[in-house]
Amino acid sequence: MQTITTKTQAFTDQKPGTSGLRKKVKVFQQPGYLENFVQSIFDTLDVPSGATLALGGDGRYYNRHAIQTIIKMAAANGFARVVVGQAGILSTPASSHIIRKYQTFGGVVLSASHNQGGMNGDFGIKYNISNGGPAPEKITDTIFEKSKIITEYKIADIPEVDVDALGEIVFDGGKFTVEVIDAVQDYADLMQELFDFSAIKKLLASGFKMQFDAMHAVTGPYAQEIFVNRLGASANSLMNCVPSEDFGGGHPDPNLTYAEDLVKLLFAGEKSPDFGAASDGDGDRNMILGKNFFVTPSDSLAVLAANATLVPAYKNGIAGVARSMPTSGAADRVAAKLNIPCYETPTGWKFFGNLMDAGKVTLCGEESFGTSSSHVREKDGLWAVLFWLNIIAAKQMSVEAILMAHWAEFGRNVYSRHDYEAIPTEAANSVIAHIKGQFSSLPNQKLGSYTVKTCDDFSYHDSIDGSISNNQGIRILFTDGSRIVFRLSGTGTEGATIRIYLEAYDPDTKNHHLDAQVALAEMIKIALQISQLVEKTGRVAPTVIT
Repeated sequence: MQTITTKTQAFTDQKPGTSGLRKKVKVFQQPGYLENFVQSIFDTLDVPSGATLALGGDGRYYNRHAIQTIIKMAAANGFARVVVGQAGILSTPASSHIIRKYQTFGGVVLSASHNQGGMNGDFGIKYNISNGGPAPEKITDTIFEKSKIITEYKIADIPEVDVDALGEIVFDGGKFTVEVIDAVQDYADLMQELFDFSAIKKLLASGFKMQFDAMHAVTGPYAQEIFVNRLGASANSLMNCVPSEDFGGGHPDPNLTYAEDLVKLLFAGEKSPDFGAASDGDGDRNMILGKNFFVTPSDSLAVLAANATLVPAYKNGIAGVARSMPTSGAADRVAAKLNIPCYETPTGWKFFGNLMDAGKVTLCGEESFGTSSSHVREKDGLWAVLFWLNIIAAKQMSVEAILMAHWAEFGRNVYSRHDYEAIPTEAANSVIAHIKGQFSSLPNQKLGSYTVKTCDDFSYHDSIDGSISNNQGIRILFTDGSRIVFRLSGTGTEGATIRIYLEAYDPDTKNHHLDAQVALAEMIKIALQISQLVEKTGRVAPTVIT
C-alpha cells in the first residue's frame, strides 16, 4: 500500500467552532482544503497501533467524496481499521454510539447539522474522541494551530471503497481494513434497551396518532426501523424520510419556522395527530409537539428529568442534570425538588461530556433543540422522541396535559429565542459591544416592571478538567429571576447570527395558557432597547422565533 505525500498551502480559516469546521461546500472543494483539515486532525492525534476510526456523515452533498478521501488518509496516517456507516451515512448520535460500542480510537463526523445542504449549501467536519463526544477545546485549538502551518498531507494509493455494500474490504494483506456496517440496526438495538418498546407499541396500537418528520435528512432510515418495523406505527406516520443530499431543498432545522409542514398538521384543530416530532440534518436535534401545542426544548428537558423513572433505563433515578447557559432554569427547579445537582455550562455538547464521564449527570439539554443522556456523548433526536412516547404511554396523558401538570407543580419558565441570522459581522459586533458598554450602568436600573440585578459575560470553570471558557454569552439578570441572554452564534457560514434568549418565571397557573410571545412582550421590548439591534442592523424582526 503506497502512501503519497502531497505538498500543500495552509489555509487561515480552519478554526473549528462549537461543532467542528463548517463552511460552504465550495470552500471545501478548494484543492487541499478538506485534506489539510483532516491531516491537521491526524497530526494532533497520537494514533496507537491497531487503532480503529469511526466514519460517517449526514448524507449531505459532498459527503461521499469526503468519505473516500478520509478513508485513504486514515490508511496513510496509521489507522488499521475504519468502520463506516452504510452509504457513508451515520447520524451524529449513532456515530457516538458506534465509537463507544466498537471501542474505536475516535471518529470523524461529517455534518453541518441543521444548516442547509446541496452544492450551494454547507458542509462540516468534526472529530469525536474515544468517549463518543466532540473533541474538547484543547484538541480543537491544537487542530487549528496545525492547520495554519501545514505543508503536506498523506494519502494512501488505494481504490475507492463501495460503501453501499455491507462487509469488510481488506487492503495490503490485512494491514488496513474498511468495514461497512448497518448502523441503523446498532442504534435501534440501543433504543430498544433503553425504552419500554412494548408500552409504546401498545400506545401506538390504541388509536394514538403520531407524525414524525425526518426533514429529508439522516434519521429517515432510523425512524423507519424504529417506529414502523419495531413499534408498529403506520407508514404514513412518517414524512420526508428519504435522505437527500440537499434535504429536499429545505432547511433541516426542527423548529416552528423550518418544520412548517409538520407544524401545520399538528395545529389543525381537532383533526391534528396526538403527537408530532421532527429531527434535523444529522439527527441530533428534536422538536416535540402535542395536539395544537408546542413544547420548548427547555421545558422538554425539565419534563424528561421529572419523569425519568418512568423509563426503564432510568428507573433508579438520575445522577444529575446539565443545561447550557442560555437554556431556561426549568430543569433547575426539577433538580432542586429531586435533590440532585444541576450544572450550567457553555453552549456546546462537549462541555456535557466531562460531567457524564465523571458520573455527575445523566440528562442534559440545550435550548437549541438538543437533549440527550449518558447513553451517548452527543445530542440525540430520536432518543428524545422515544422518551416522550414512553412518558405518554406510562402517564396516559396528552402532551399539553403533561406540561400543564408540570407547570402547576414547578411553575412556568416562560421562554423564547429570537434569531437574527446572516447579519453583517461588523454590525453584529457593534450590537454586542454596545451591550457590554452598559455593564457598569445597567445594574439597579428599572426597565419597565423589571429591575436589573447584574450583568456579565458568562465564564465557565470545568470542575472535571479545570479548563476555563470565557466570553460564552452576555447575561442580563433581573431581581425576580427573569433574564435576557445575548449570544453570537458560531454555527452559521454567512455573516453572524445574534440570538436573544428571553425568560420570565411565572408560578401563576392562570397565566400558563398564554402564548410565550404575549407573555414576554415587555421583555422583548427591553431586549431591543438594551441592544439597539434594530438601529444598528436595520433588522425589524427576527429570522426565526422559537
